[in-house]
Amino acid sequence: MNNISSPWPGSAKAAISFTMDNLGEAQDVNKGTWRDPIGTHYSITNQLPRMLDLLDKHGIKATYFAESWSLGVYPDVVSDMSTHRGHEIAWHGYQHEAWSSLSPAAEAINFDQSFEKAASAGIQYSGFRPPGGKVNDGTYKMLREHGVRYISPLGDLGIGPEGIVVLPFEWRAVDAFYYMDKFSGIRESHGERAEVLSPTVFRDFLMAKIDEMIKTRGYMSILFHPFLQTSEEKFTIMEEVLARISGDPDIWCAPCDQVAQWVTDHSDRFPRSGPES
Repeated sequence: MNNISSPWPGSAKAAISFTMDNLGEAQDVNKGTWRDPIGTHYSITNQLPRMLDLLDKHGIKATYFAESWSLGVYPDVVSDMSTHRGHEIAWHGYQHEAWSSLSPAAEAINFDQSFEKAASAGIQYSGFRPPGGKVNDGTYKMLREHGVRYISPLGDLGIGPEGIVVLPFEWRAVDAFYYMDKFSGIRESHGERAEVLSPTVFRDFLMAKIDEMIKTRGYMSILFHPFLQTSEEKFTIMEEVLARISGDPDIWCAPCDQVAQWVTDHSDRFPRSGPES
């Protein structure tokens, strides 16, 4: 970051986006493991409404990275989030495909399917979070061609190839890192034990990281998956985090599209990378 007091709006010392991933059963359908009627995913009927009410309570506008396939399955839910509650709907692949494993042809097909579905739902994507956190050599160019302004991968904050704003996430700021068995390898690679970790460990990391972002004038993307909010303890942790990021004047809490626009408009304050940035 350049030597300025803060790159963020007003007196804010840090920018934080609250994000959600995975809308309904798109990934399970893609894997062939979904056995219930389409449009009945438990996270949509149970966890998501409560999460949205908590966001409203704390006055936070979030970004939901949703699979395009799900937009037509849950149109009322999408409309409620975007039109009525004011949250951003961003792109998370067609059916949560592991993005970095796609061939160029498969990636092009995914773009076409996804943007056709989004157009049918009245959604114009500003941003993309690649499932798995990594992209391919041609992804940035295709994002630019489709009018996408920012990406949220693993990585560093700044302006990347093709002028695409990079608003990164890190695994430790993702609930799945703590809650899911299949993340054991990622936990071990970060120096943690393989077994699932408690919600309080997640909370403690987020609180410490928020303090760090204020000190370093940084950006942080926090990620909660609706399907993982399966206990009162987890909801308590979520509300504690929401209260923290909504009640601190040092924090600019904004959805990703707003942060991306700010970075674009103040590009001299942020690092650039890539041959065509």
